[in-house]
Amino acid sequence: MMPTRDQIIEVLKTVEDPELFLDIWFLGLIYNIDIDPIAHKVTIEMTFTSAMCPAGPMLKEEVQTKVKSLEGVEQAEVKITFSPPWEPSEDVKATLGLI
Repeated sequence: MMPTRDQIIEVLKTVEDPELFLDIWFLGLIYNIDIDPIAHKVTIEMTFTSAMCPAGPMLKEEVQTKVKSLEGVEQAEVKITFSPPWEPSEDVKATLGLI
């Protein structure tokens, strides 16, 4: 049995950006979650706070590892995109003291 979207989101909330100290779900770095129950595969489309994010490779690996650890997931793929570029939400800006 594959995990639900909500279960995947909960595991994504445990991945923290090491520079901003906020989880990647709250930051809005996750653009899409695709669950393929036939292939037992989850594909995550995400971005980073910038194209030059030094934590990018680590974040990608952590997302892949944590999603793949969920029961029923045999494959986890993480696709990185910068289209559209990341734009922090008002909640993120407020949390970071930017507004």
